[in-house]
Amino acid sequence: MKILSTQLSDVFEQIAMQENKIEDIARLLAQAAISEGTIFLAVFGEMKAVTAAALNGAEPLPSAREWKPESVLTSADRVFILAKKDEGDELAGRLSDAAIPFAMLTAEQKESDLPEVFMSLGIDKGNLSTENGGHSFIPHAMAALYVYHNIKLMIDEMIDEDA
Repeated sequence: MKILSTQLSDVFEQIAMQENKIEDIARLLAQAAISEGTIFLAVFGEMKAVTAAALNGAEPLPSAREWKPESVLTSADRVFILAKKDEGDELAGRLSDAAIPFAMLTAEQKESDLPEVFMSLGIDKGNLSTENGGHSFIPHAMAALYVYHNIKLMIDEMIDEDA
């Protein structure tokens, strides 16, 4: 348990070094909540843990809904794409073409200039080595939840300031 705790602490410390990007994502998403738009969560794979927290948690994210292919977006809406790596690229291209503001978070190392704010967690392999030399425990979902909860706290503060 101590090894796992240490590994997670290291992951969270690396994420904390990107605090400015987290704040930029929060600011972009808060625009929808403040202007009576919708924050659409377009979440892929294991990152769907964020959708569960944002929509069904004890304190849901204001103005949030799960993005679906049939979702209709307006200029007041914002989209937050969360993907392991490339799963959100097609949607990112369509949003960029439609001039819909969005942020994107990927678990694995990647670059993109399409979103207004892009953040990569850089978690390309597991943190714990197995006996056969492989890696286990790849904390994509835990890291995404950590980022989400920081974003949520910032959005709540921004909404309180605007009220």
